[in-house]
Amino acid sequence: MSVLFSMDYSRDIDKLRHTCAHVMAQAVKLLWPEAKAAIGPAIDNGFYYDFDKKEPFTDQDLAQITKAMQKIINKDLPLTATLVDKKAAIDIFSNLGETYKIELINGIVDEKVSIYTTGDNQYADLCKGPHVASTGAIKAFKLMSVAGAYWRGDQKNAMLQRIYGTCFASKEELDQYLKGIEEADKRDHRKIGAALDLFHIYHEEAGAGLVFYHPKGALMRKILEDFTRNLHLKRGYDLVQTPNFLRGKLWEISGHADHYRENMYYFKIDDEEYAVKPMNCPGHMLIYKHRLHSYRELPIKLFELGTVYRYEKAGVLHGLLRVRGFTQDDAHIFCRRDQVKVEVEKVLDLAFEILSAFGFKDYTIKLSTRPEKFIGRPEDWALATESLKQALESKGIAYEINEGDGAFYGPKIDLKLKDALGREWQCSTIQCDFALPERFDLSFMNDQGVAERPIMLHRALFGSVERFFGTLIEHHAGNFPLWLAPVQVIVVPIKSDHDAFAKAVVEKLRQEDIRVELDARNESLGKRIREARLQRTPYVLVIGDKEVAGAMVAVRKRPETDLGAMPVEQFLSLVCKEIVDKI
Repeated sequence: MSVLFSMDYSRDIDKLRHTCAHVMAQAVKLLWPEAKAAIGPAIDNGFYYDFDKKEPFTDQDLAQITKAMQKIINKDLPLTATLVDKKAAIDIFSNLGETYKIELINGIVDEKVSIYTTGDNQYADLCKGPHVASTGAIKAFKLMSVAGAYWRGDQKNAMLQRIYGTCFASKEELDQYLKGIEEADKRDHRKIGAALDLFHIYHEEAGAGLVFYHPKGALMRKILEDFTRNLHLKRGYDLVQTPNFLRGKLWEISGHADHYRENMYYFKIDDEEYAVKPMNCPGHMLIYKHRLHSYRELPIKLFELGTVYRYEKAGVLHGLLRVRGFTQDDAHIFCRRDQVKVEVEKVLDLAFEILSAFGFKDYTIKLSTRPEKFIGRPEDWALATESLKQALESKGIAYEINEGDGAFYGPKIDLKLKDALGREWQCSTIQCDFALPERFDLSFMNDQGVAERPIMLHRALFGSVERFFGTLIEHHAGNFPLWLAPVQVIVVPIKSDHDAFAKAVVEKLRQEDIRVELDARNESLGKRIREARLQRTPYVLVIGDKEVAGAMVAVRKRPETDLGAMPVEQFLSLVCKEIVDKI
């Protein structure tokens, strides 16, 4: 059943997963009658159910639940819905001791509620449905994990135990999904980040959600930032830098104090309230407002790699993908109304160019409209939304409408990229804002010599450097293309007699801006080559007697390709072309 009793289970697979959640709850109640059931909806690729149980569920418990579920499935019990008065439903669940169900019933506005039973009243659950006809329709399922979850997502409420499961129409589909899960685990950016010594998050020592970049990680971050900074300069953006904290009054003007305060960090200086910036936009607006602008100057494009801090609940923090301190490749474009469509098109082109350079080719696009809590005039929202629609349609870009998920100050286009496993990642965003320029009293002189409001486009194309970096790690499984790899080449002399020539090769490569390391340790050649492979190094150059005699290098390319011996200049030509072509 759903938290809000409004889940759209229009797909057969969702009905199947919803039924599987129902069967799991029945199995848990058979094994632990004292456990209280809360909610259990179908979700992407599976389902979950929340329980209030004194002792934590173990892996052995999941195995027991699986066996009990299979017995229920094998009996092919029918699922039957019955409408009953709310009072009668409360009596039913009171007798069962199901306090969470009673709370849900009290929150339903209808006079009658739906109760589903399996078999001959073997198990009853408050549920709107729909379900498949009988439990025998469940052919392939697996219980995956247990996690904590606050009742109704509120930290003030009881902590429940959430059992996650997955369910598919066939065993073949389930096996394929589980294989994908296994591959995703191998690509986990936290594991690869540790193995390649890229970054660390010191939860206990420094605080949760704060990233420390190690030398190789910091170097990769510099590569990312230099790439996007140079590309923006070529596209007519101006670089700016704004303070990391600003007066609290500024955030009242922007609306963040009213709409975003719970995600912000506030403190006092000389009895005046300040806030660490969660976004860069107010600072950019102050730069724009510093002097008078003519319509001929527009669009004005201000770009900043700005570090921001937001309070995220501990339960949602996840490696680089969800942190409390991160850097946005943030820009704000101040333009005239007649320029909005063209400027959005240019941003879309730039987003696709950037993402393509990093190996991302597939995307889904969503246009998010006005949320329930917003600032500005509805008519401006309508115009802003239409401008974004026109830009997408003029580029022939397919998109979906995401009702009510816009920012509080304007509608937005969200771009979700697909990685090598077909998983979607939130990345670029483009937002059209009529409200904040008015709140900050921004203007330019139009062709009639009259002050006019500019329109402001907010946009971040990586989204955040941290999230994009994490996505890159998982997309490439740490096997970064040569131009991105923190160490591009490792030179391995076989014996100490070869060290002098190896050092000369290293120096030659460094003069050509190749990121190279020398591994002349007193270890076996095999061990050093294996360790270079474990570090996902694109090229290993082995130097022995023949290579020294012929001023050559023996080239091994990741993963295990032997390119043979070649002159150093030929190798340089090879790698320089690969770097330029970004392959």
